[in-house]
Amino acid sequence: MRRIRGKNTRPELAVRKLLRDLGFPGYRLHRKNLPGKPDVAYIGRRKAILIHGCFWHGHECKVGSRTPLSNRDYWLPKIQRNRQRDIQHLADLAQLNWSVLTVWECQLADREMLAKRLTAFLADDHA
Repeated sequence: MRRIRGKNTRPELAVRKLLRDLGFPGYRLHRKNLPGKPDVAYIGRRKAILIHGCFWHGHECKVGSRTPLSNRDYWLPKIQRNRQRDIQHLADLAQLNWSVLTVWECQLADREMLAKRLTAFLADDHA
């Protein structure tokens, strides 16, 4: 568990590289003054990108819906708390008039589709 990082994970690094490749630099990382400390934030555009691990945030994909075999009494409530916290952070960001895009770890496999989602999310404000 000690090796699990909260920041600068492989999925985060992959999304940030893709954002730069698409021509969307200028983001800020892990802004403590925003609810949930979004992984990527475009302050002027009021847009945040949350990059979630499927298992840790209870995504409904093959990896995220997997039930832990050991220590279930710990993991199932923890994942549920993570999901509830994510819902609250989305609501808090919406109340502050921020647009939010959630990128799931499993979506990194289809780079082309992810590039389209990121471009569509950010393009309307892109100069």
